[in-house]
Amino acid sequence: MRNLRTAFGLLTTLPVGVPENWRPGDSGRAAFWYPVVGLAVGGLVWLAWFGLNLIFPALVASVLTLAVWVGLTGGLHLDGLADCCDGLLGSASRERRLEIMKDPHLGAFGVIGLFFALMLKAAALGLMPPSSGLSIVLAATLGRWLLLPVSRLPQARPGGMGADFAAGLQTGSIFFAAILPIGLAFLLGMQGWMAVLAALIAAAAVLGLAWKRIGGVTGDVLGALVEVTETAVLLVFTISCRAL
Repeated sequence: MRNLRTAFGLLTTLPVGVPENWRPGDSGRAAFWYPVVGLAVGGLVWLAWFGLNLIFPALVASVLTLAVWVGLTGGLHLDGLADCCDGLLGSASRERRLEIMKDPHLGAFGVIGLFFALMLKAAALGLMPPSSGLSIVLAATLGRWLLLPVSRLPQARPGGMGADFAAGLQTGSIFFAAILPIGLAFLLGMQGWMAVLAALIAAAAVLGLAWKRIGGVTGDVLGALVEVTETAVLLVFTISCRAL
């Protein structure tokens, strides 16, 4: 239960906390439970989305649902996305990019990246039909599972949360933890598998940029990966609405 508590403590704002006797690599040892955290977060957001749509127009409901989503995660992955936008999109040396990503201040690229990410998510939540609510759960679960295999890539910076995660991760966890996102994709049918494919393409784009600009991954890159893949999954489920 220690690892389960660690996973929820790291990835959510739910009042569970992290174990006091923290050990190096604990974030990686808890990785098996990351998709379970995604299942819980996605389930709560789905319930909020469903309930809010019964009360408010779709646009208002989608924005409030997104506020719930951000509140549950504490904006953890959005912070990584903003840092990546500031560090990876501008013109600078590799060393300067890493310094920018470590800097807590938000730059222009970070603001722009956050704006578009949040707007895309809100728009997708507002356009999805009620029957596609389970896609929210898939997005949250798949995004967190992808952290596991990606953490095996070379680290761009020694130390930090990304390196700590990689140090504690067990290879077997990657395969066993995949059961949840695969099961959800199966339940959602062809559109579910299309969403998985879209998420993998989006992840490859983020990782390709990180590899080209800083030569590996960091904790911020992992955070950006979650946000980008979640958005990709949601966008797939708006395609049927466009067709109609």
